[in-house]
Amino acid sequence: MSESPLTGRTALVTGAGRGIGRAIAEALSAAGAQVWCAARSASEVQAVARESGGEPLVMDVTDDAAVWAALDGLQEAIGGPPDIVVNAAGTFAIERCAAETVLGFDAQIAVNLRGSFLVTRALLPAMLGRREGLIVHIGSVAGRKAFPGNAAYSASKFGLRGFHEVLLEEIRGTGVRATLVEPAATDTSLWDELNPDGDTGLPGRSEMMRPDDVADAVVFVATRPESIRIPLMQIERS
Repeated sequence: MSESPLTGRTALVTGAGRGIGRAIAEALSAAGAQVWCAARSASEVQAVARESGGEPLVMDVTDDAAVWAALDGLQEAIGGPPDIVVNAAGTFAIERCAAETVLGFDAQIAVNLRGSFLVTRALLPAMLGRREGLIVHIGSVAGRKAFPGNAAYSASKFGLRGFHEVLLEEIRGTGVRATLVEPAATDTSLWDELNPDGDTGLPGRSEMMRPDDVADAVVFVATRPESIRIPLMQIERS
């Protein structure tokens, strides 16, 4: 039997308790990686770690001290930064510009943009020192296209795209790689309260991509040779 493509590799996935993050954690584990499943819910990360054979890491990406402490502990445990870092923690809500609250706006920026920056900032120096590693940011179609009601969400995802593109320039030639995966609407629990099937302005859930579709894209990126770089991957349902 051939060896799994990521055997011997370590990975960190944020937002691994549910949805896209959970699917990515499970897919990387199935591909042979030792995966640390990070999320703020202890019960969720323990469940996905147990079912996938990974390791739980309770961490709220909006809590600076918790992020630094958790990732310092992780690096001590494995002797350096993970080989693969996937920033998949995300939140989503719909509100028009004239009605969005400051708290609502800040909440999406804190998770979708600032959280990805925090995790990257905590691990990037050691990855640069090692001259190897892969950072994957999970963006969105809303990071390149405007949709009514996406004031805060688009701001966070357009911001993530900007951060990623600067990162690409700074890591060029260092041995560290980065990919921004921008999926179209994906059927996760983030849509539950919005009931998209009851709103003609939103895509129906049967028309959406599945979390496994995004996970497959991440595994594809993670299994490319180190000489191959994929700066951007946009995926949608045909």
